[in-house]
Amino acid sequence: MSDEEHHFESKADAGASKTYPQQAGTIRKNGYIVIKNRPCKVVEVSTSKTGKHGHAKCHFVGIDIFTGKKLEDIVPSSHNCDVPHVNRTDYQLIDISEDGFVSLLTDSGDTKDDLRLPTDENLLKQIKDGFGEGKDLVVSVMSAMGEEQICALKDIGPK
Repeated sequence: MSDEEHHFESKADAGASKTYPQQAGTIRKNGYIVIKNRPCKVVEVSTSKTGKHGHAKCHFVGIDIFTGKKLEDIVPSSHNCDVPHVNRTDYQLIDISEDGFVSLLTDSGDTKDDLRLPTDENLLKQIKDGFGEGKDLVVSVMSAMGEEQICALKDIGPK
């Protein structure tokens, strides 16, 4: 076979998958798993014994890392589950716009303006109060499966 016969479609992204497979029996509490197409943090895992037809089953209880909803799934322990690639990145808060979007400073010195304020009331109040007082704030942004959300806040002192 010659090399001329191979044609590949080029994509805009690097082809990195949003998830990777992992055997259900190896996923532990505090790990991550995809349940009903949502990235979740595992809060409870229980494994049932092998029954008459062979497969031990894993019962996962997970909390959606973006919405906080509780989701459950039961998977044979020998089967693969999708595990999301979860990243946390810290950005410095520059500005809060009236329409609920934040302006963040990246490590490279660029601004990131596509993130909304968090829906969590407590975190929202901390961010608005701290920003109003003129403090230097660093927000942690969690990203998984093409979604991003502010999940934590650090105060690095006054400006």
